[in-house]
Amino acid sequence: MPSPQYITTAIDYPNAAPHMGHVLEKVLADVCARWFRLRGDKVRFQIGTDEHGVKVQRTAEVEGVTPKELVDRIVPLYKDLYKRLDISYDKFVRTTDQKEHWPTVIELWKKLDAAGKLEKQSYTGLYCSGCERFVTKKDLEDGKCVNHKKAPEEVSEENYFFLLSQDNENLKKLLTKKWDGEEYRIVPSFREKETLSLIDQGLDDVSFSRPKSSLSWGIPVPDDDEQTMYVWCDALTNYISGLDYFGLNNGEVACHERPRIGGGVEWWDDAEVTHVIGKDIARFHALIWPAMLKHAGVRIPNRLLIHGFLTSEGEKMSKSVGNVVVPDKVLEKFGGNCDPLRFYLSHEVPVGRDGDFSWDRIVKLYDSKLRNDLGNLLNRVLVLLNKEGGKLSDFGKDPKLLGKTWDEYKEALNNFRLEEGIGLALELTTACNQLIDIKKPWALEGEEKVQILSQLAEALRHISLLLLPFIPRTSERMLKQLGLKVPQTLEGKTEWGAEKGWKKVGESEILFEPII
Repeated sequence: MPSPQYITTAIDYPNAAPHMGHVLEKVLADVCARWFRLRGDKVRFQIGTDEHGVKVQRTAEVEGVTPKELVDRIVPLYKDLYKRLDISYDKFVRTTDQKEHWPTVIELWKKLDAAGKLEKQSYTGLYCSGCERFVTKKDLEDGKCVNHKKAPEEVSEENYFFLLSQDNENLKKLLTKKWDGEEYRIVPSFREKETLSLIDQGLDDVSFSRPKSSLSWGIPVPDDDEQTMYVWCDALTNYISGLDYFGLNNGEVACHERPRIGGGVEWWDDAEVTHVIGKDIARFHALIWPAMLKHAGVRIPNRLLIHGFLTSEGEKMSKSVGNVVVPDKVLEKFGGNCDPLRFYLSHEVPVGRDGDFSWDRIVKLYDSKLRNDLGNLLNRVLVLLNKEGGKLSDFGKDPKLLGKTWDEYKEALNNFRLEEGIGLALELTTACNQLIDIKKPWALEGEEKVQILSQLAEALRHISLLLLPFIPRTSERMLKQLGLKVPQTLEGKTEWGAEKGWKKVGESEILFEPII
C-alpha cells in the first residue's frame, strides 16, 4: 500500500556559492523523491538554507555587509542552481524566516528546558568555526580539524548545554534495538557501525548556545538576551519547522514551489521520514537530533540516508590545488542540460560511498551511454518506424528483453541502491542495441520489420520509465517522441504491452547534442 513519504536534505550553509557536494546530495534526494511518487506514494520533499552562525557573521564582516544582506544575496544562487538541476522539492526553508522557522525553534527549546535537558555551564574548549562546533583532541589529526585542515581556536565562555551524555545507552538501543519502541535505521548499514563506535567512546554534552558577544547572528535564547542559539536547535529543527509541527502558524506553511503540498503534523507523525545527509554530519543527525526529539515528546524519524564525499580527479577538491569543480561549468559543458550530470552522479557514485568527478569520465559516459547507446537507439527505431508510416503492430510477447527487470529495479530503489536501478535501464538499452544488430530490421520488409521495430519501441517505453527518477528531462522527451504522455505513477505501466491504446509513434529528435 502507498504511504506518505517525507524526505529532507541537510540545509545548506550560504556563506559561499553552492558546490558539487550540494549537487550530489540534492540529486540523490531528488531521485528518491521522484521514485516515491512514481510508485504511488504521497510525497513531501524539503530542502533549505542554514543562515545563522559564526561563518556567515565573519564572512559578512569581511565583505562589509550585514549577515542578512549576505545571505539574501547568496541564497538565490542555491535556488537557481536547484531549479536548473530539476530538483523537484516542495518546500525551501530559510532559518532566517522569523514567521515560519523561529517559533518552532523557540518552542522546541522551551520543551527541552522543561524536560531538564538544558543546563548553563562555564566551558573552555576547542572550537572549529568550519564545523560550527566544539571539538575534542580525539577529533583532530596533528592538532587540526580532519575536514577543514585548520587548528581550532581555544574558547572560554558560558553556554547552555544539551545533556547528551545522559543518553549514551538510549542512543545505542535506538541504533541496535529500540528506544521506547522506536528505531532509527541508518542506510547504508556500514555507516551505522561508525555511529555506534562514537557512542562506545562516550558522548559529551553539546553546546546549544553562544554568548551574544561571540555570536549575535542567530535566534535569541528564550528568557536570556545575552545568549544566542547555536546551530543544533536552530538548524536541525528545520525538519519540523517547515511543517509547522507545533501548530504555531495553524499549519499554514507556504510551499511556493508546489502549493498543493502544505505543512502539518501528519507529514511527520503519519509518514515515513527520511533525512538525506552527508557522512560529515551523520553523528549530529544520528545522535543529537533523535535525543532532542525524544525529550521534546516528538517521535523519531524512520531513517538516515548517508552519502559520501565527492573528490575531483581522485583528490579532495581544494581551491589551493585548483581542482574545484563548479556546478555551473558542468551544466555549461552540456548546453545547460542537467541530465548528463544527474546521470553521472547516479551511475558513478554508489549510495553511501565516496565518489569521484572526472571531466574525462563524464564526457566518455555522455558519448557512449547517452548519445550513442540511448540516443542513437531511439533515433534508429523511430526513423525506421516512420518510414513505415509510424504505426505500431501488436507487441506480442516480450522477446526476452524485459524479463525480471522491473522486479529487480523496484527492489533496488526501494532499498536505496540507486546505482543498480540506473544500471538495469542501461542493461535493457544494451539488449535492444544487440537485438537490432542481430535482426537488422532495416534489411527486413513488411510485418516482420514492423513487429521487431514495435517491440523495440515498447522496450524504449520501459527504458524511459526506468530512467524517469534519474534523468527526468530526457525521459519526458523520449516518451513524447514515442507518442506517449508522462505518467504520474507506474501503476499499470510496467507490464509488457501495457499501453493498449498506443498505436503510433511521433517524430524523432536528437536527444543528446555532440559536445563542441
